[in-house]
Amino acid sequence: MLLLSITPRYLKVRALPLMIVAPLLGLVYIVLLPVLGAITIVPLMLWRAGQLVRQAVRGDSSRHPVQRTTGINLEVGVMEFNIPSDTVSEFAQIIEETSGVDINVCYQCKKCTSGCPISYAMDYTPTQLVHAIRLGLKDLVLNSATIWLCASCETCTTRCPQELDLVKVMDTLRIMALRTGVKPKESEVAAFHCTGVANIRFFGRTFELDLIRRLKLSTGQFTKDIGLGIKMLKKGKLNLLPTFRGASTTRRIFAKVKEREKV
Repeated sequence: MLLLSITPRYLKVRALPLMIVAPLLGLVYIVLLPVLGAITIVPLMLWRAGQLVRQAVRGDSSRHPVQRTTGINLEVGVMEFNIPSDTVSEFAQIIEETSGVDINVCYQCKKCTSGCPISYAMDYTPTQLVHAIRLGLKDLVLNSATIWLCASCETCTTRCPQELDLVKVMDTLRIMALRTGVKPKESEVAAFHCTGVANIRFFGRTFELDLIRRLKLSTGQFTKDIGLGIKMLKKGKLNLLPTFRGASTTRRIFAKVKEREKV
C-alpha cells in the first residue's frame, strides 16, 4: 500500500519537466525549420538563376539537350525558329506544289510527334521530318523510314494547330521516293503499298487473294502468315473470286490522276 501511494506522486514529479520541455522543443522546431530551409534553398535558387542568365547572355544551349534519333541531328527543340521567314527551300516548294500543303506554316509545337502512335519506331519523328523538308534535306527525307512507317491515321493532322495535313505530305514523299528510284528503308511496307495500289487499280476494290499473291511474289516470303491465311479461309474472310464492281470507275480515276501529273 505504501508503494502504491508513493508511485503516483513520483510519476507526477518526473512528468512535469517533460510537459514543459516538449512544447518548447516543438515551438523551436516550428520556428527554426523555415529559417533553416530558407538559408539552404535561397542560395541554391540564386545560383541557378545566375546560371540561366549567363546561358541566355551567351546563347549557351548545352543545358538543354537536343532530341536525337538515329542519323543526322536536326537540332529539334533548340534552333527551330532560326530559319529566315523569306527563305523557302526548293524541296519545300516542290512538296507544296505536289501536295497542296505549305510545310512552312509549321512552328514546331511537336503535337504531331506527341500524338503519333508510331513515332517510337521512326528514325525521324514527324516534327524532325518537317524541319528537314524546310531545310531542303531531300536525301535524308526520302531515305528515311518515317515516310513508310506512317499509318495515315491523321492524328497529327487532327492535333495540328496550323491544320497542316501531314498525311498528304507523307503520301507525296512516298511517291517521290519511288519515282526517283530511292530504295525504301522499309522494303516490306513499300511492297505492300505498291501491290495494294496495283490491286485496287485492276479490280476496283481490294481482292485479298490477289493482294496476297502479289505481295508474296514481291517479298519472297511465301510461308509467312500461312496459318493466319488458312484460318481466314475457314471463316470466310477471304473471297475466292474477285468482284469487278466499280472497276471501270476506279480505272478512270487513275487515268485522270495520270493526266494531271503530266501537266
